[in-house]
Amino acid sequence: MKQFAVIGIGKFGYYLATHLYSRGHEVLAIDIDPNLVQKIRNDVTSAAVADTTDPEALKSLGVKDVDTVVVCIGSILSNSILTCLNLLELGVKNIMAKSLSEPHGRILRRIGIKNVFFPEKDLAISLGEKLHAPNLIDYFPFMEGYSIIQIAVPQKFVGKSLKDVNINYKYGVQVIAVKEFIPERVIMIPKGDFVMKNSDMLTLLGPNDAIERLTNQ
Repeated sequence: MKQFAVIGIGKFGYYLATHLYSRGHEVLAIDIDPNLVQKIRNDVTSAAVADTTDPEALKSLGVKDVDTVVVCIGSILSNSILTCLNLLELGVKNIMAKSLSEPHGRILRRIGIKNVFFPEKDLAISLGEKLHAPNLIDYFPFMEGYSIIQIAVPQKFVGKSLKDVNINYKYGVQVIAVKEFIPERVIMIPKGDFVMKNSDMLTLLGPNDAIERLTNQ
């Protein structure tokens, strides 16, 4: 069990906080709007009304001691930046922040936030990739130029072992997991002698250009 603080409980923050709580973690939800705090109060460990642009308000809530603080403020850019600055000055070790735009993201990184995410951009890219490659089940941007994808086993791989296909050598893509449905299980870092079935799903990590070549087979 981990401890999280979610600051800003609009739609994104609400779903994030309640999901983490449903997974057994301790979650502190924080927002300046009393109505939003009241709405989430019974679905998280604790909820507080606070202006997080005020460093003393943040300090009093004890956010320094949680494992991760996620800043989901999505309406006023200055409030997001000030909140992140306050968290940094408090010495919070792990901060994630939602970005409203590329300029906002650059500012957050410049002040020292290493984990910046773009929910709408990431979702749009993921959907676009699925439309672009129909056999693609899911897509996750990993780092600049690299992605993690989930695909159904290509028909020409069915009945062959990972060693026989040698995806890493031929395509420059690493198989990091296989999800079997018959029997239902997940194999992390599968061995080369694993024989692929048409009911399996592969999770792959690699450069975007290599993934493009593989998914367009």
